[in-house]
Amino acid sequence: MPNTKSAKKRLRQNVERRARNRSMRSAVKSQVRKVREAVQAADVEKAEAEFRLAAKRLDRAGARKVIHPNAAARLKSRLSAGILALKQG
Repeated sequence: MPNTKSAKKRLRQNVERRARNRSMRSAVKSQVRKVREAVQAADVEKAEAEFRLAAKRLDRAGARKVIHPNAAARLKSRLSAGILALKQG
């Protein structure tokens, strides 16, 4: 347990930030899953619509360092490649 006043404040901040980060990470994972499911179902229009939301959430999470920015870029690249393969094939 924290003893000093500043340590108590730091603990409160860490708890709030952890909850916010977990929520954002969960939302990103859910959105990525929706894109992958749409690609699996061969639904191009739904996949593209879900991808736009996923890209937005990935960019936001990367910018705020909830996930690494390169990881966000990698996920966006892989999702868009899946949609492109679906369109061509």
